[in-house]
Amino acid sequence: MMQSSTSPTLEDLLRRIAARKPDGPALIDPADKLRITGQPSRTMTFAEADSAITAIATHFIDSGLPSGSVIAIQLPNTIEFSLTVLGAFRAGLVVTLLPQLWRQADLAMALNRTGARAIVTTSRIDGVSHAEIAMNAAAEAFSIRHVFGFGDNLPEGMDSLDRVIANPALPALFPAIDARRPAIITFDMTPEGWRPVPRSHMSLMAAGLALFLEGRLPQGARILSTIAPASLAGICGSTVIWLLSGGTLSHHHPLDIDALGAQLQRDTCNAIVLPAQLAFKLAESNKLQGLAPPAEIIGLWRTPEQVAASAAWTSPGQRMTDVYLFGETGLFGSRRADNGLPVPIKAGHHRAPSDVPGATVACEILVTPHGTLAMRGPMVPVAAYAPPSSERSLTAQPAVDYVDTGFAARRDRTSGEIRITAPPNGLVNVGGYRFLADDLQQWARRLSQGAMLTALPDRINGHRLAGRAIDNARAREALAELGLNPLMSEAFRDRTAT
Repeated sequence: MMQSSTSPTLEDLLRRIAARKPDGPALIDPADKLRITGQPSRTMTFAEADSAITAIATHFIDSGLPSGSVIAIQLPNTIEFSLTVLGAFRAGLVVTLLPQLWRQADLAMALNRTGARAIVTTSRIDGVSHAEIAMNAAAEAFSIRHVFGFGDNLPEGMDSLDRVIANPALPALFPAIDARRPAIITFDMTPEGWRPVPRSHMSLMAAGLALFLEGRLPQGARILSTIAPASLAGICGSTVIWLLSGGTLSHHHPLDIDALGAQLQRDTCNAIVLPAQLAFKLAESNKLQGLAPPAEIIGLWRTPEQVAASAAWTSPGQRMTDVYLFGETGLFGSRRADNGLPVPIKAGHHRAPSDVPGATVACEILVTPHGTLAMRGPMVPVAAYAPPSSERSLTAQPAVDYVDTGFAARRDRTSGEIRITAPPNGLVNVGGYRFLADDLQQWARRLSQGAMLTALPDRINGHRLAGRAIDNARAREALAELGLNPLMSEAFRDRTAT
């Protein structure tokens, strides 16, 4: 097996941990996986995970996928996600992460935009046949040559990866991987539309370290992640911090509250990654008491403008770290003070851990002349957001190596504190899924005259969608037939009071 020629990759970290403690518990499935995918829940040691990753990587190479080609993945938060991503890395592939709620129209767009050569999914997720959706989307992408799947009753033409793991071939000669080359591609919604955002292994590790160090996660941490693994926050808040800690990763498919409480106790977790607003709700009902001490809460804020006004974290024996998310541009963490209140953020270097002088710089932030937050650093993919040279303006850009997040912000001249005040204009954020506000009306107009689709403020999710049509049931069917995200079709659900 050839080794990477530069800095370690994420796959390198897995191999090193597997060599050090092969029998240590590595990956644990959700307790309710049978309900989610129809497959039984299982646990893997590092040796078992390494063997499965080798089998998947070998199969990708034997299938004719050349090093550097793109493979798309749409999987739930289960063991299969971590195995497939690391298997693709071992085979030298670039992984495009596809949100679970994306349907045929979005999938076809992503496959064509990235030139993906293959797609991986599972037979069904929460009763929806994602295998059929993937096959239909692949038919609309000329670049797709292979469709892989997990689970039973896969459509004809879909290659079973469960069979590959159960009957591994002789390991291939894996390519040398440069950690500076692209490793993943995620999609960010900007005012100009969908934007593919590539990141290298080094960039992923920089973002993961910002969470790992600021969250004070110990080596060998037992982490439970409830975040859908289809974004920078999703992969860093699960696979990346797991590999950095060398501990155990428990997957939780969002979000069954009873299953979550049982899983915390079953897996003796001492850290959890979840949406921050949900953390407060669970703390109020004592659902987080199953965490083993000392417990670390990593709360993700997709609406970072809400952090400063949030309540104090008062759950005894548990410390919370706020993680500010700015779409796919970047993130940084800020551990709460002893009184449980958020710590003010300031312009300049943001270190991790933030209270340790000389600590690693996670990123650097500033307020632009037109009142928005910009950031730069090793995790920020500047080239992905750079406008065409013909559109660049020295007055509009804070600096060539900064990326404008679009979040409105202002800086206090006396204290230097930065206050994030509003999300980007023209975008709708529903639980991490972002849309153009104009697109909502365009889709509504395709249904019937008088149909309306709008976004309403929601404290937990940022926004929620609401729709109105002459026939709501028919509107739902029409949007589903168009292959649209179910968030849009479910906006037309009947709300008749009982």
